[in-house]
Amino acid sequence: MMNISKKKKLRLLKELKRRPLTLWLYPDSILREKANPVQIFNTVLKDFANDMLFFMKQHEGIGLAAPQVGILQRIVVADIGESPICLVNPEIVTGSGTENMIEGCLSLPGYEVDVNRNTWIEIRGKNLDGKRVVNKVEGLMARVLQHEVDHLNGILICDYGELLSEHEGFQLLDKESERDV
Repeated sequence: MMNISKKKKLRLLKELKRRPLTLWLYPDSILREKANPVQIFNTVLKDFANDMLFFMKQHEGIGLAAPQVGILQRIVVADIGESPICLVNPEIVTGSGTENMIEGCLSLPGYEVDVNRNTWIEIRGKNLDGKRVVNKVEGLMARVLQHEVDHLNGILICDYGELLSEHEGFQLLDKESERDV
């Protein structure tokens, strides 16, 4: 584990305590930066993760990464209606299967991109208590976690292909569904 100075630890804690959360939008440069590993596990981190979950739900999202709220720390939250997941310092270990799906992003409001991702992944990281965890997830949760880990690495959905306006995206979906009739 990397040693960091007391001054830097205090600065990082101050960042996490910052209230209220604000959504950072593309093309803000913070969304292109690589997030730093979390090294301090305490109540400040737990409160921040809970604030992220609340903020995500307020904005009708299903995933959120700390850089999207201006914090360059490796923290993601996700909730697809089952059980919320909070991961610290997540890493995708392996994946299989692929599927294209149109994705949106809270930081790129009104835009969608057709993105090819694994349908199953194994992801490891730490929980909010600092204990190592390994999750094997599939379907929508696998997609959401891959999307959020991309944010931690400065990667956005617009890096996967042409941005479609929300309206154009729905027109494309409607045309495809008309072919099946």
